[in-house]
This record gives sequence, structure tokens and C-alpha cells, in this order.
Amino acid sequence: MGRDLDDVDRSILYLLQRNARGTTAEAMADKVGVSASTIRNRIDQLEDDGVIKGYHPEIDYEAANLPLQVAFVISAPPTELKNYSEQIRGIQGVIDVREMLTGRRNIHVDVVGTSTSDITRITDAIHDLGVEIESSEMMRRRHVQPFNHFFLQGTEEMDARANASDEDDESPTE
Repeated sequence: MGRDLDDVDRSILYLLQRNARGTTAEAMADKVGVSASTIRNRIDQLEDDGVIKGYHPEIDYEAANLPLQVAFVISAPPTELKNYSEQIRGIQGVIDVREMLTGRRNIHVDVVGTSTSDITRITDAIHDLGVEIESSEMMRRRHVQPFNHFFLQGTEEMDARANASDEDDESPTE
């Protein structure tokens, strides 16, 4: 089980989710109301505890000449999810695999490609594993935002019901 997070931890997570690369410990310290060394120590502890698992680039796949993005929903035997998940992640073009806790449609897979032949190759590779593709949908756009439980302490951003239209353009989208 995870560890309890205080307001400083939640504020750090919120700011890192909004812009991990462009936010310095000093800037975070100013916003959170603690010293930069406290921010760095807390980030180290959050990493050591496995709360922060990494820092990943936000990729515009279309700009990277991978204009086709498809989401597959797959059914696999529940006792074999881990095995199928590993095999699916080994297929070139797969960028995200999510194992569902319940339900028949228990693996969700996002893939990218340059052409329909790429998507067909990925589809065939998934079928060759012996699982059933329940549905596939072409993605137009993906939007990601910070989890609203991680807030910036001492600001109006603490309100989980804050109007999303008030957000500036720094919030991540894909």
C-alpha cells in the first residue's frame, strides 16, 4: 500500500504533472511556501518510495510522422493478463498497455503507425497471440491533466472543482 501524502507532497506532484521539465525546485518552493532544499528532499523521497516512477516526454506522434493512433480493446483470460501484456508491449508500434481489474474487455492498448499497413501488422501480431480484439477506434486527440486531488496548497487551485477553463496552456495534452 502507498504512503500518506501531505499538502507539500501533493503540491509537488501537482506542479510536476503540469510541467516537470520546466519547473525548478526554486520555482516550486516559491509556490508551495517551503525551501528549495525541502522540495528536492521531498522529490527524492517520493522517487525512493515509488510514488514518482519517472519523467516522460509528451510526444506529438503526428508531428513525429506517426499520424495513425488506434486504441484496441482486447479480451484475454484473466489469469494470463501479465503474460499477454508483456507480449503485446513487445510489438513494434505499441505505446501504452493497460490491464483492467474487472470485465471481459480487460486489456486496452494504444498503438501508433505511419500507414494502414502498420496498423494491420500490429493487429495481426495481436491476433497471433491468441487474444480477441473486441474493438478498435481511431484516436483523434488525447488530453491529459493533473489528478485533481494533487493541488497547489494555499491557492485557489486547491479547489478540486476549479473551473478547467481557468487553466493556462501549461497543462499537458497529447
